[in-house]
This record gives sequence, C-alpha cells and structure tokens, in this order.
Amino acid sequence: MQTPANPFKNALVQRQPQIGLWLGLANAYCAEICAGAGFDWLLVDGEHAPNGLTDILAQLQAIAAYPGAHAIARVPVGEAALIKQYLDIGAQTLLVPMVDTAEQAAALVKACRYPQDDGRGGIRGMAGARASRWGRYPNYAKEANDRVCLLVQAETRTALQNLDAIAATPGVDGVFIGPADLSASLGHVGDPNHPDVQAAIEDAIARILKAGKAPGILTSDEAQARRYLDLGAVFVAVGLDTGILVRQTSALAAKFKHGVAAAPATKGAVY
Repeated sequence: MQTPANPFKNALVQRQPQIGLWLGLANAYCAEICAGAGFDWLLVDGEHAPNGLTDILAQLQAIAAYPGAHAIARVPVGEAALIKQYLDIGAQTLLVPMVDTAEQAAALVKACRYPQDDGRGGIRGMAGARASRWGRYPNYAKEANDRVCLLVQAETRTALQNLDAIAATPGVDGVFIGPADLSASLGHVGDPNHPDVQAAIEDAIARILKAGKAPGILTSDEAQARRYLDLGAVFVAVGLDTGILVRQTSALAAKFKHGVAAAPATKGAVY
C-alpha cells in the first residue's frame, strides 16, 4: 500500500482556492453528513469544541469515506506530545492556534516531522499507528514529513508584528488569520468587522502571500468570504456547522411558533 498524498497541501502549493466548513458539533455522524456536501476541507475542532482524541479519530474516519473532503484537525494547544498523537491517529493536516513567533512556528515544524538525515528532521516519535495503517504503508516513516501539512494561526497583535518571520518559517505551509481573537487583541472585542481589524486582515493576507505561503481565514458572510478570496486567501472556511444549526432551527421554529424569534443576524461568525 502506498502512503497517500496530501491533496490539500498540494492545492495550497498551487494556490488553488480551497473552500471549507468548520465542525464544532463534535460528532462523527454530523461530520459524515458535512463530508458529503462538497466542501474541499472540513476542520475538526479540538480547541473550542468538546472533542477528545477518540472523538477526533471517529470524525477523521467518517470524513475519510468521502475522498473529495480533506480533514484538518485543530489541536487545542501546540504541544509536541499532543501533535504526535493527532498525527498518529491519521490527521495529515494540522491547524495550531495562538502562534506568536517564528520560534514557536519552528518548534511546531519539528514536532510534526520524524528525524531524518536531510538536515530538516524533527522530534516526532516513531510508532506503528493508524497513520501508517499499522505498518501497511511500508514507506510511511520516510514519506510522512512530505505529506504532513502544518497551518499556524496568527491571531494576536504580537503575531502580526512577527508575521513575516512566522510565514517565512520553513515547514509552515499556511497561516490562518483568526479574526475573533485578533479583534480582541486589537482592542475590538467581539467586533471582527471593525475597520482596524479588517485592515489588519487585508495586510496580513498580502504579507503571507509575499512570503510564498497560503493565507487562510473563516467567515460565514458570503460577501466577506468572496472578498478574502479576491485578496488572495487560499483556504477559506465559509461557515460553521453549529452556526448553520442555530440559524436554521430558529428560523424553522419561528415559522410555526408565535413569540419565537429567529436567530439574530451576524455579519460573519468567526473564530
């Protein structure tokens, strides 16, 4: 059996826009429904959703049945031991939150890589786990470093100050801009659409592209998502499963029940 390629990573290199959906319901059944919808990628959230390691695994398995949908797993924190576990259960692409410096980014690269003789090795521990299909991918240990895709989140004022160095870090494949935390860090809590925040996002997208890496972002506002794509964002999440469920259930109940209000309109739910 051949070690599978990472189509998402290849698409980022070729700057092919990848449209995604955020999964926060922490349920493999829901993940499978979303996997069949036609998105290029699905983000299984281990940071802000009640997902443990076995929950992440179940969702990876559900999504894997749909070859057109690539699973990205967000770790709750950028710790080497946890990254190793996420990779061992078969996540090919990881999103790591709160990366503020190039030194942090470089440490994450090492955590994602096996030691090699090419001078670019890392500290990932060796194991015959699900990622190698328990040894059925005989070349996995030698090929995994090129298959893993690392995305880091820039979501603070400090991260913006260090963005050029973070994006230039070898082994970082993309930089995701976190609008919610970024807005808070810039003094506009709960207002990612503030002009100062949007200006910072536009500038960040341009700087990430200049470094030769792929910018990413999340917004549930269609016009805003298209604008980010026009600016050069490569991987864009255009909604959240939780948000879709809130809006649609409230709207349906409001059609039949007096006094039930539809969910308030928001201009682009974000993380």
